[in-house]
Amino acid sequence: MARSLDGNDGVYFVPAFVGLGAPHWEPDARGTVVGLTRGTTRAHLARSALEAMAFGTEEVLRAMESDSGITATELRVDGGAALNDWLMQFQADVLGIPVRRPELVETTALGAAGLAGVATGVWSSGGEFLEAQGAGHGFVPGMGVEERRELLAGWSRAVRATVAWARDRQA
Repeated sequence: MARSLDGNDGVYFVPAFVGLGAPHWEPDARGTVVGLTRGTTRAHLARSALEAMAFGTEEVLRAMESDSGITATELRVDGGAALNDWLMQFQADVLGIPVRRPELVETTALGAAGLAGVATGVWSSGGEFLEAQGAGHGFVPGMGVEERRELLAGWSRAVRATVAWARDRQA
């Protein structure tokens, strides 16, 4: 459904069901959908839910970069959502860096096996273990800087509205 639209038409979903975590830290925030019009369809809602995952990841990654002084050059992903090609491409576009998905996306058990392998000498390092997993699939950013800036500004506005809703308790 997300792929059926050319853009989000200003519809943003902020999934603050149990508050907003990093980097906003607003425990009283609640889920919000903004930008609805008569032309909004279920495809807009589905797209906004996928976009919210990418926007949230972008915020956390930028906070990590700011705190560490290290600039990310690639994002490695796993888990069920990583199987969604549209989401992974959008994630690369929003971050402006490549996103790499492994061949096997359910990596929790694989990670435990890798750590055990490093600990027992099967692999000399975690890097050697990662190389043994294969190249996976890469997603290269293709979105222009201005479009990225506009989308992130819309997301930021939606988050501000969500936070304002949480803090305005006047009846």
